[in-house]
Amino acid sequence: MTDDAYLLLLTETAAPLGVPPAAVGELACMETPAVRAWLDAQGVTATSPKLRLVPPEDTAAVPDDAERLPVPLGDEELSRLRQHTGPESVARVEQELLAYRDCTDGRDALLGRALAAGVPLNRVVELTGEDPAAVAAAAG
Repeated sequence: MTDDAYLLLLTETAAPLGVPPAAVGELACMETPAVRAWLDAQGVTATSPKLRLVPPEDTAAVPDDAERLPVPLGDEELSRLRQHTGPESVARVEQELLAYRDCTDGRDALLGRALAAGVPLNRVVELTGEDPAAVAAAAG
């Protein structure tokens, strides 16, 4: 397995693999000189239906004779790619986890501010559903 995702061109006989890069959204790698030159050399555009993007964990399934180019993806780009290549039920749960992460970002600071503003510990616990020990630890 590699740490890079791959851009590849599907042949007529190749089984569907990966997703079209456009399905993942904007990707920084698509504007790099290396990718542009590779696309030009292959005679395709970034929107070609034969062009696919494969996550690192699926690169073993890429046929040996496939035209391919390793491309590094940022964490957010890789997360979006995995959401598009995995089962819909997994993608849905991953979206919920990302929403949870976004909600809890700054949690300790908020709990500390609440206590510093004079909101009693038991009220913070009641409002947040957090464990009293966790609220007290966040203030410390």
